[in-house]
Amino acid sequence: FRNTYDSDNTVFSPQGRLHQVEYALEAVKQGSAAVGLRSKTHAILLALKRSTGELASYQQKMFRIDDHVGIAIAGLTSDARVLSNFMRQQAMSSRMIFNRPSPVNRLVSAIADKAQVNTQEYGRRPYGVGFLVIGQDDSGPHLYEFSPSGTAYEYYAMSIGARSQSAKTYLERHYESFMNCTLEELITHGLHALRETLQQDKELTILNTSIGIVGPPAESETMVRAGGSFRILEGEPIAIFLSRMTPKEVVTTAPEPDSDDDEPGIGGDGDTRMSDA
Repeated sequence: FRNTYDSDNTVFSPQGRLHQVEYALEAVKQGSAAVGLRSKTHAILLALKRSTGELASYQQKMFRIDDHVGIAIAGLTSDARVLSNFMRQQAMSSRMIFNRPSPVNRLVSAIADKAQVNTQEYGRRPYGVGFLVIGQDDSGPHLYEFSPSGTAYEYYAMSIGARSQSAKTYLERHYESFMNCTLEELITHGLHALRETLQQDKELTILNTSIGIVGPPAESETMVRAGGSFRILEGEPIAIFLSRMTPKEVVTTAPEPDSDDDEPGIGGDGDTRMSDA
């Protein structure tokens, strides 16, 4: 039924599915990975940046929304710019009208409502981008995932993008220890989870990694407010965190005697490439 019912996002298939919305969710899976974690005091984002070529710069994966909120994206960067600007308008309106920062869950609900309209009205297409949103308010740090279907959930830890299931597996094994982690320990866990999404011949570097933090500053951070507003670390400042990572285990398979196999252990599971983040 797919070819019959996937031409418009307002038509249900006989199985009760909206194929155009499912295609938008697939666009999120094509983007490079992003990981989010939170503890009692901090919420952090880690993202893998892509470059379209040796002559091009790495694409932006994180956006600052307000002093207390930031996002990491996976999917179409152009759609992310539109939604991030909408979130900034909502945050600014809260400060101008109520003289207070907007609660994090209200910002997430606002973009979820905006995305849901595109799944129900004729002539529109769903947004092809997913967000991990971190922020802090009176109730502490928060981590939310937003998807193009118009849904949003709060998590202890989450990952989106290409090969994100490998990162989820790591997070599920260790999430019980996150709540009591220091910022440095939380970032180390996040880097290990993000590393799981890489191809075997790739490594995390100061060029392809971004870290977003909300919460009190780490010992290595300077010029950060005591309350810990949202900030993005890129380049040399993240070298100290990369140096603390546990070296990746190298698994070697010894060839069996009298075997005719040429080169065991070599697979063709390549990362999906696209021009957006």
